[in-house]
Amino acid sequence: MTGRVSMADVARSAGVSQKTVSRVVNGEPHVSPALRERVLREIERLGFQPDETARALVTRRSRRIGIVTTRISYFGPASLLRDLEHAARAAGYFVSIVHADADDEAEAEHSVRHLLRQGVDGIAVSSPVGLVDPATLVPAGLPLLLMRYPEDPFPSTPAGDRVVVVGNDDVGGARQATAYLLGLGHRTVHHIAGPPGWPVTAQRIRGWRDALRAAGVAETPVRHGDWSAASGFRAARELLDETGERPPTALFVANDQMAIGVLHAIERAGRRVPDDISVIGFDDIPEAAYLSVPLSTLRQDFAEMARQGMRRLISAIDGSPGPTPGARIPTELVVRASTAAPPGRTTQASRASEERR
Repeated sequence: MTGRVSMADVARSAGVSQKTVSRVVNGEPHVSPALRERVLREIERLGFQPDETARALVTRRSRRIGIVTTRISYFGPASLLRDLEHAARAAGYFVSIVHADADDEAEAEHSVRHLLRQGVDGIAVSSPVGLVDPATLVPAGLPLLLMRYPEDPFPSTPAGDRVVVVGNDDVGGARQATAYLLGLGHRTVHHIAGPPGWPVTAQRIRGWRDALRAAGVAETPVRHGDWSAASGFRAARELLDETGERPPTALFVANDQMAIGVLHAIERAGRRVPDDISVIGFDDIPEAAYLSVPLSTLRQDFAEMARQGMRRLISAIDGSPGPTPGARIPTELVVRASTAAPPGRTTQASRASEERR
């Protein structure tokens, strides 16, 4: 199609009326989710560009949500960004995405200012940027969605109830993974954590500690990686070198990519998973089930996190009471072949693990 695409073109291609297209573009109700998605698909395929200026004058809304994200080379942030964008589009919103440097706090301020210049109706922060509180950067009255553990303190700023918080239950997931390994008969569980300063790192350490303390087990020193497979390899190799002839029998690793490096380090050291050492990760990346030793892990429901987050953000934009301002999405333990009882022990849980292999 040549020339400027009109609303009539979209309507004809989608097999709907122009009024339906207008309702979708302006985010009005009385359009089914399936029909809304069909129209949005045709809008994207045809390259339709609504007159944002005219629409904003009428509705005083841009129908645009800004998303600040970082570290999208990793599975978790990339998955969450994808699902946030899809949830916003399904609700009739377009998105503006800003990729920030996770280690540069000035990036947070720059990213928020860039989105504000676009006249967004609300902002979602899908990944932490430095240690700055995004609520201090957003003008009073502009709704803000923080994708982080909802039991963290809410921002002590003039943000008020415009701030909504939705996050993964990292503490509960880490607690469950550690308790599972202890239930297999391991005397203790070592932890390879994410980088210091990340809320998710602290939360997974907290869950690991909670499980050890509940079992009356003394905690071992925490080792840190940077979420990459290479850092997991280095941390595991150092741990195996230091423990020598009495290596750990169980490792809880804060994400699957680091766990892949851990598996390689164990193999290079001449030991076997899970016969000598059990390993459990976090995320359930697509490759986890297809490794030479399929990886036990915690599965996160990024799509549900995004749906609940966007639903709350849009309720704040509309000024409606909406659901509660915070939500915690549970994880799911996925047991595969990388976990078993320690050498010389067989438990009911380990037999169940072997049956799954």
